[in-house]
Amino acid sequence: MPTDQVRPRRNALRSALRWFFAAVRGVLLALLLAWAAGAIYFSNLPWLSARIALAVMFAGFGIWTLWFARDRRFLLAFAALYVGLLIWWSTIPPSHDREWRADHAVMPQAIIDGDRVRISGYRNFDYRSLEDFTPRYETREVMLSHLTGIDFYVSYWMSGPVAHTFLSFTFDNAPPLAISIEARFEAHEGFDPLASLFKQFELIYIVGDERDIVRVRTNFRKEDVYLYHINVTPEAARRLFLVYLDRINQLHAHPEFYHLLSNNCSINIVRYANKVGRQGGFEIRHLLNGLVVGYLYDTNRLDSDLPLPELIPRSHINAAAQAANDSPDFSERIRAGLPPRASLAN
Repeated sequence: MPTDQVRPRRNALRSALRWFFAAVRGVLLALLLAWAAGAIYFSNLPWLSARIALAVMFAGFGIWTLWFARDRRFLLAFAALYVGLLIWWSTIPPSHDREWRADHAVMPQAIIDGDRVRISGYRNFDYRSLEDFTPRYETREVMLSHLTGIDFYVSYWMSGPVAHTFLSFTFDNAPPLAISIEARFEAHEGFDPLASLFKQFELIYIVGDERDIVRVRTNFRKEDVYLYHINVTPEAARRLFLVYLDRINQLHAHPEFYHLLSNNCSINIVRYANKVGRQGGFEIRHLLNGLVVGYLYDTNRLDSDLPLPELIPRSHINAAAQAANDSPDFSERIRAGLPPRASLAN
């Protein structure tokens, strides 16, 4: 190719690369600035007006410094302010000492004595409506040797790629024990995805009866709930259960913040599955957990021979849960119509 044709092409390529890297740099700087403004707005300063004013001032100074100022001193001043913000942010601690919502009031704790596990703070509320219920926290004992498997729940509060996921551990001599990893709300709070990125909610592992944890979703919140049997050996199920119990005790002793992207229901399930031998890396459906059933099916973790388009609707348990309501055999009745297990377990 003639030199007079090669040179313009090289120049065009260099120009395109400069634009690309400039765009990437701009996006990264914008994200850093947006995080800083959010951190100030959602900080522990008690005055809303002060938090808004400081967030706007910080963002304005950052925009002017990063995109318009030509004096290096301003860039150094902004960097110092950002470091100061990070230090301040790191000093905001989680706490167990808040005015908690009734259904998040008690942190569970587990005592393991050989084969026997004793769990306090076991939630077993009696709901008449979302606002009318009898709080009841109990102590329950289970035996590791009688733990037989794991069931996986997906609960959709709205249609789309995001849902709430949680597990139930099944026993051959006792009802299933549900464990739901959630944001812990104070009495005046509800869930806010943006706020959950900025130390606004603590983390709680709710351990309880399915007539509480499942029924409140199917019968009162009117979420669409699906129940799937997981393809797992009893030994692997027991190892995962012990990981959960260890984390429950850690959290009872040391509070943590919930985080929408790094310390949530599905990411923690994957994290603990990794500890007991899960093979595979990160998958986008771990975050878009409303799609996680497809991931479980693709990786042979669902205990069913049915095609996925048939398995999903047959795993919807709302009708069965609403018919069972507060029956003592609630857990048996919601499983009665589920698809059969696979003919050959892997």
